[in-house]
Amino acid sequence: MTEIIRLTAAEIAAKVQAREVSAVEVAQAHLDRIGAVDQAVHAFLHVDTERALQAAKAVDEDVAAGRPAASPLAGVPLALKDVLTMQGAPTTCGSKTLEGWQPPYDATVTTRLLAAGVVILGKTNMDEFAMGSSTENSAFGPTRNPWDLDRIPGGSGGGSSAALAAFEAPLAIGTDTGGSIRQPGSVTGTVGVKPTYGTVSRYGLVAFSSSLDQAGPCARTVLDAALLHEVIAGHDPLDSTSIDTPVPPVVAAAREGANGDLSGVRVGVVTQFAGDGYQPGVSAAFDAAVAQLRDLGAEIVEVSCPSFDLALPAYYLIAPSEASSNLARFDAMRYGLRIGDDGTHSAEEVMSLTRAAGFGAEVKRRIILGTYALSAGYYDAYYGSAQKVRTLIMRDFEAAFAKVDVLVSPTTPTTAFKIGERADDPMAMYKADLCTIPSNLAGNAALSVPCGLSEDDGLPVGLQIMSPALQDHRGYRVAAAYEAARDAAQGGPLIHRVPELEVAH
Repeated sequence: MTEIIRLTAAEIAAKVQAREVSAVEVAQAHLDRIGAVDQAVHAFLHVDTERALQAAKAVDEDVAAGRPAASPLAGVPLALKDVLTMQGAPTTCGSKTLEGWQPPYDATVTTRLLAAGVVILGKTNMDEFAMGSSTENSAFGPTRNPWDLDRIPGGSGGGSSAALAAFEAPLAIGTDTGGSIRQPGSVTGTVGVKPTYGTVSRYGLVAFSSSLDQAGPCARTVLDAALLHEVIAGHDPLDSTSIDTPVPPVVAAAREGANGDLSGVRVGVVTQFAGDGYQPGVSAAFDAAVAQLRDLGAEIVEVSCPSFDLALPAYYLIAPSEASSNLARFDAMRYGLRIGDDGTHSAEEVMSLTRAAGFGAEVKRRIILGTYALSAGYYDAYYGSAQKVRTLIMRDFEAAFAKVDVLVSPTTPTTAFKIGERADDPMAMYKADLCTIPSNLAGNAALSVPCGLSEDDGLPVGLQIMSPALQDHRGYRVAAAYEAARDAAQGGPLIHRVPELEVAH
């Protein structure tokens, strides 16, 4: 089992097609791993054993019959964030409001995964309605970081990142509204990618902030992330925000980058993402990564993006405002939790009782903030002003990308903090997304690749690589080149150094 679960997704797919191992054996090995360690990690909210084995069996039947593989990832297991719908499985969004709800349709991402022969193991834990940076806001308990079970795995997609780091799955899907793929990737030593907004369908993704939400691939290697990216991306007529444009050549770029030559690539270091508030070990690992990029032939240029300093407050007006609108659908009238339906309460009272009981503190905080920002007399001062800042951030990116091919920064200012450490300090929690939020506001592509362990605490640090909209492949090329050099320097993949789990935690 240990040998199988430590393979990359690309290696698993190749061995399945070569009949060196069956897809059923691969799925069972990962299900066994989940059974062995997930009580300690709590990455999964739902494990779909029977359907996973059935899907794996179908792949083996195709291989035995000599039929072409459905995709380069046929037979590879995957963990699906519980904000994407899947028929026959609960979709809770980490909230009591949707506990036990089974959607009547698949998200487009889910449909594409199943059509590609990807074996979905189950649904992963998350901050409630994707609101958080630690996966402590889940109504079903926190997920723990496999590097240190007393620490957070990032959020909101901590379940997906923890599943990867614990070797419970080689692939996962996350969603990124303000950093919810990249920040978990950073603190768990995994790869997380936010594609260009509109290039991966949002149909069936339960909305938090419609102009910011974006599903994307999570993996342990850059190539695996690229392979998954090509499976889930592409135009979808069911999503009105979907862009009808070819998928960027991310797999080709990852393979090219692995050759290790970045000659002619201009890399911009964002000066706003440095200084006070950054953990010394994070800054040191980032500086070493930039030096490595230079050694690979890249030209390093300092770039100033002054409006990035305003990204955090702008985001925390725009996102809660859209959440206030989107979460109005959970009204206890049609589906989900229903409190007070005993014939003695009016519909308005049932709605109020249900929302009070069903939503957690962070969700309530954001709904209240967003409702206030949208209210008469305050709309222009708050929401309107935040949208103007958003335009300034887009202009900063445009000016920067006129000078360089990609931008880099630390993914998050610190390594994984201890569970409960920031529970009573929302502002400290929000600052975890300081570096990731600008790319969500602008809609461009960004990814996080591990860049070593912090000298402060021995925990993973992430290197964020930002690319222009629809130029996602630029980030993959740079990330793959850096990853290859990093692994060569340290004698193997960083993720293989994750400590053995203390399953009795």
